[in-house]
Amino acid sequence: MNLVTPSEHPFAQFVRILGKGKRGARNMTREEAREAMGMLLDGKVEDTQLGAFLMLLRHKEENAEELAGFTEAFRQRNPAPKIDVDLDWPSYAGKKRHLPWYLLSAKALADSGVRILLHGGGAHTAGRLYSEQLLNVLDIPLCQDWNQVANALDERRLAFIPLGAWAPQFQRMIDLRNTLGLRSPIHSLARLLNPLQARCGLQSIFHPGYQAVHREASQLLGDHAIVIKGEGGEIEVNPDATCHLYGATGGEAWDEEWPALSALRHVKPESLDTNPLLTVWRGETEDAYGQLAIVATMALALRGLGMDRDQAFEEARKRWMDRKIST
Repeated sequence: MNLVTPSEHPFAQFVRILGKGKRGARNMTREEAREAMGMLLDGKVEDTQLGAFLMLLRHKEENAEELAGFTEAFRQRNPAPKIDVDLDWPSYAGKKRHLPWYLLSAKALADSGVRILLHGGGAHTAGRLYSEQLLNVLDIPLCQDWNQVANALDERRLAFIPLGAWAPQFQRMIDLRNTLGLRSPIHSLARLLNPLQARCGLQSIFHPGYQAVHREASQLLGDHAIVIKGEGGEIEVNPDATCHLYGATGGEAWDEEWPALSALRHVKPESLDTNPLLTVWRGETEDAYGQLAIVATMALALRGLGMDRDQAFEEARKRWMDRKIST
């Protein structure tokens, strides 16, 4: 029989904040979130605490101060390498309705001189098509460290690095998806991290209401970012729907509404056969939906780099026509 009261684990306070019943639970402050994530990143948390924390946070839904605090904890431990990048392009959702046309947008922009970092967390959900599965097909450099990223950006202006190569703790949390039965808030957080402090961070958040939360977190961090409800959760403008841009620049919020590019909705493909990605890129076939999505997504990226909407669309069409179609 143990007659000595055991001491409480230091991380228990954060589980208690989130899980102390309907009346006792509350949001974490930015400082609390920074401390909690710091302990997670430093490996000072038990696995049971990790699972409880992630699921309580998922149930409550993280707010902007928590996301900002989590991001600050990561950046304090992982200062950005000195690699020049124009666009941070997180890719964590996977596509299930339409092909990932955004990858052709990124390739065409890179051909025109825009330096783009793509990053993702792997194929975590069945029935979706992920960027990682198409890197070889589309000749997009896969990098395993920042030196490889720097070389790829210098040579090709486009690089993809897996989350596990630069934030293995976060990759482990994402990989708990099939153990816990739900996606953790790390899927959302990864879109904010912008590990190389690119000139502009693009973010796609599918669930309504979360776009404004991510924009507010970017404001708190002082980041330049554009958040949209991208098709399927990826950074891809859906040409069949209005696209609202939630912008943050220099700590100030701004908004733009882009009208749909098509009067009628396109019929989604029966299956995600990836061959059209190559044939459209090479100019061998046309895809009405895909080509509108490609140009609009390029325009979104150029808007993030300082162009106004009309200029961005004009420049996007030109750069798409001027792409290198040998691949």
